Amino acid sequence: MTEAEDRKPQSDEAKGTFDPEITSEFAIPPGLAVPKGPKGAKGGGEPETTSEFAVPEGLDVTQPADGEPEGSAFSLPRTYSARHAPPAFTPAEGFPVVSLTKDVPWQDRMRTMLRMPVAERPAPEPPPKAEEGGPAVPRVLDLTLRIGELLLAGGEGAEDVEAAMFAVCRSYGLDRCEPNVTFTLLSISYQPSLVEDPVTASRTVRRRGTDYTRLAAVFHLVDDLSDPETHISLEESYRRLAEMRRNRHPYPTWVLTSASGLLAGAASVLVGGDLVVFVAAAIGAMLGDRLAWLCAGRGMPEFYQFLVAAMPPAAIGIALTLGHVDVKASAVITGGLFALLPGRALVAGVQDGLTGFYITAAARLLEVMYFFVGIVVGVLLMLYLGVQLGAHLNPDAYLGSTERPLWQIGASMLLSLTFAVLLQQERSTVLAVTLNGGVAWSVYGAMHYAGGISPVASTAVAAGVVGLFGQLLSRYRFASALPYTTAAIGPLFPGSATYFGLLAIAQNEVDAGLVSLTKAAALAMAIAIGVNLGSEISRLFLRIGSAEKRRAAKRTRGF
Repeated sequence: MTEAEDRKPQSDEAKGTFDPEITSEFAIPPGLAVPKGPKGAKGGGEPETTSEFAVPEGLDVTQPADGEPEGSAFSLPRTYSARHAPPAFTPAEGFPVVSLTKDVPWQDRMRTMLRMPVAERPAPEPPPKAEEGGPAVPRVLDLTLRIGELLLAGGEGAEDVEAAMFAVCRSYGLDRCEPNVTFTLLSISYQPSLVEDPVTASRTVRRRGTDYTRLAAVFHLVDDLSDPETHISLEESYRRLAEMRRNRHPYPTWVLTSASGLLAGAASVLVGGDLVVFVAAAIGAMLGDRLAWLCAGRGMPEFYQFLVAAMPPAAIGIALTLGHVDVKASAVITGGLFALLPGRALVAGVQDGLTGFYITAAARLLEVMYFFVGIVVGVLLMLYLGVQLGAHLNPDAYLGSTERPLWQIGASMLLSLTFAVLLQQERSTVLAVTLNGGVAWSVYGAMHYAGGISPVASTAVAAGVVGLFGQLLSRYRFASALPYTTAAIGPLFPGSATYFGLLAIAQNEVDAGLVSLTKAAALAMAIAIGVNLGSEISRLFLRIGSAEKRRAAKRTRGF
């Protein structure tokens, strides 16, 4: 054999068996006879029967009719039977169909969709309404965050803020978005598809202000954006948003100061005060308001603003007692407290807790606690000073208060009117909220004074009526419910219970003081829960407000 013939390639079998150059550990040693494998297998390769996925000899497997092997992803398993199919992920009755009609307010439409998983939400109703192809995603998210910031800073509940943000994104074609709202942080994430990277943006709420006129304008903008027949470009939305920020408050400063005085005077009449008490309470509240404005201009935190604002009414009440003026000093101090109690933040905090936003609710209630502590410190300083000077303040004076239904109903309406002015509400809503406040006090008086029902239960029912009427009025006008409910609950605030609790503590009667403060806390919670319950009841009369279609915020029962 020549050298060229030696270099000829050998056959597979010979090469696999006799080639000495093969050093693989899978090579067959010389002299070892290997039986032939199944048909189609390599003579010198690894037998297929050694694979754990191979079918043993003698076992025949029938293949599907379409020719696909059983391991294929496109073939049905041998154990599958259409008659005895395993339970599917989708329930047999299917998912409930949500009817998102145009006549229903956008708040309820968006809230219904937010409470559904992303995969179950209906397909987008309108195509992008701006320039062809839709605006840039980052700009839409920025506009959404700016609108959410105005709503959250104005005191709107977290659920309504999320609904508004979702409505804005949906109106520009960004349907796969997830807004998230906490007390000071807004964020939103948009994912174009399951395989694309999400786009996320966030914004921090630095300042908070009470301007329900601006709040109503933002709601009107969101309502126009969510209307499929209204086409608003992104530039137009930015222009309207800039106008809302530039607009001045509807009432000048002197009107706000006068309103705070009238509010305190009306509150003093509610607890049995006369004309002298009305004037004294009004003067004390106006002095406290001016001192609070002075502290705010110096950049002091709100805690010290509340502390300073609570001192003048208490000082005037103590001065009347020391001067032996035959008036109810307790009514003067109680009237001044009515103008300071943070009812707006309390209602928003309890509402967030009831709708499942526990972090935001805890932060809001903590803010309320700080404001309340500031009021307590300011009043206690004056009460301690009065006790040391020999002022005889009687904690039982409120037990002899006379019932004057007509005067008290008129005072409650004046209190709601002035409260609406302090909240910078639109002039068109002032009359409605004034009547709502009169109805609230009438319900409370009929239950507590005439019916002898406990003040906590009477307050809860009256607040529920306020929430019911306020929610129906807001849905009628496609606006926020806050302007129709916050001022109307003013007459129900626990000003007298707060004052007498602080007075008892100042006179070293800590047990009695704590009992009175606990009663004040119970009344405050009754107000907040009643308003929220009334709002939920009102949604039962709306088209998509039934329990069958509107999913609860809490999807489990605690487990």
